[in-house]
Amino acid sequence: MSVILSYVPTVEGRGALTFGFTEARMRATDLVVIADGDSASEPGFEAELHSAREEADAAGVDYRITRNEPGRSHADNLIDASYDSAAELLVLGMRRRSPVGKLLMGSVAQRVLLEAQCPVVGVKPPVAAEV
Repeated sequence: MSVILSYVPTVEGRGALTFGFTEARMRATDLVVIADGDSASEPGFEAELHSAREEADAAGVDYRITRNEPGRSHADNLIDASYDSAAELLVLGMRRRSPVGKLLMGSVAQRVLLEAQCPVVGVKPPVAAEV
């Protein structure tokens, strides 16, 4: 079994990463990190992935980091991964929203919550971590 994690180099992504490591360690399973390929061109993305690898090594979690398949959306890749028979849980970082913002969730989060085959956990960052 595996914990699938959506990783984007944001405060929300880092919160999901920490939660994903904890879940994988608690469930005694591996962690499959799917990094948003659209974010790969952002400054610091590679440093973020390096930091994620160090955190996983320190947590003693077996992991593999993949990127979105070219030409496919992040949501499509996460949903496909959720249909893998080994997928036990999908972890997704979510940002806090205003009352109006709650009406419309982000398109990736909404699609994954509605279409994923396995259970999905939406992780919000601590209030102090938001900028």
